[in-house]
Amino acid sequence: MPFPKQTAIACDKVKKMSELREGYNIIGLSQGNMIGRGILEFCEGGPPVRNFISLAGPHAGIASIPFCGSALVCILVDFLIQLAVYSNYVQEHLAPANYIKIPTDINEYNKGCRFLPKLNNELHRNSAYKERFASLQGLVLIMFENDTILVPKETSWFGYFPDSSWTPVLPAQETTLYTEDRIGLKSLDEAGKVKFVKVSGGHLEISYSAMKEHILPYLMENATTRLIISSESSHIWPWSEHEGERLQLYTAN
Repeated sequence: MPFPKQTAIACDKVKKMSELREGYNIIGLSQGNMIGRGILEFCEGGPPVRNFISLAGPHAGIASIPFCGSALVCILVDFLIQLAVYSNYVQEHLAPANYIKIPTDINEYNKGCRFLPKLNNELHRNSAYKERFASLQGLVLIMFENDTILVPKETSWFGYFPDSSWTPVLPAQETTLYTEDRIGLKSLDEAGKVKFVKVSGGHLEISYSAMKEHILPYLMENATTRLIISSESSHIWPWSEHEGERLQLYTAN
């Protein structure tokens, strides 16, 4: 299901959750961050989001199809999909295509990508999206040092390739998204509300101690409820008194 549809479903869900009315925190896991940010930026009339905690989020896009591998067949599939990644068919049937940003094909990306250009306020600037993002009390961006799923891994921090080139990977602060403050990331950062965290391990391989240090402090604040958003809009649930048990589901062995 494409991300615009997933986000609309998720928005409807959070609006109906009475326990969120006083505010809540979002934890985004991998591409679940796309839905989480969609709720934050697009969900008009939804309950306020206090803190956004992102683990391995493809915020600035990815330059390769994830979750396949390095085998020859994966390389071939990756190549073939990239040839038509911005076609209507691929955008409708392959959700990750909604946040693929080929740096040497920016014109087609702007014309054909259905989700990320809107999410990052790249084309038709919408002040409401920026206001909602910039209203966060805290933003935690966790990058995994050995992440090979996200290309480049720095996308977890909003870092990315410059337009028209595969090198170098720009830090977030040197991207146009940041310098032009398209979504309010610069404003949040200058206000001291953004934490750029790097942890060891591969994609989503995080230790309990790292989660305790970088995540739990935000979940113990005054927001009444926390949501975990994984890869689909159907995978949204509030945290209850069993927070510790659920936390362990995402720790590395």
